[in-house]
Amino acid sequence: MKPDDTVCYCYHVPLRKIVNYIERENPPVASLISQCLSAGTGCGWCVPFLRKLHRDMQAGRPGGLTRLTADEYEKMRSGWLDEKKPGRDLDRFADDVLSGDAEDEGCDE
Repeated sequence: MKPDDTVCYCYHVPLRKIVNYIERENPPVASLISQCLSAGTGCGWCVPFLRKLHRDMQAGRPGGLTRLTADEYEKMRSGWLDEKKPGRDLDRFADDVLSGDAEDEGCDE
């Protein structure tokens, strides 16, 4: 994803805003991203991605969602919403997607 691509569709929060907040404020927990920016407080889709971005940046590994295009990310979210928010382990899914370990068919479900 590019810096101006949307991460939280419910509240229209772009990646750049999230990354800048993490860099500037260095929040000790990812939930402060939601508290400050409202990202992740709507449907919940982006919460695991926010956690992953936070963990990676805390560990000095910036880059976050660059492995995905905005279209891929939006397609995965749409599929997740169509399935009525399935019980899939979204934290693991986000880790797999961002590390490149997710299978293509799993991303399209």
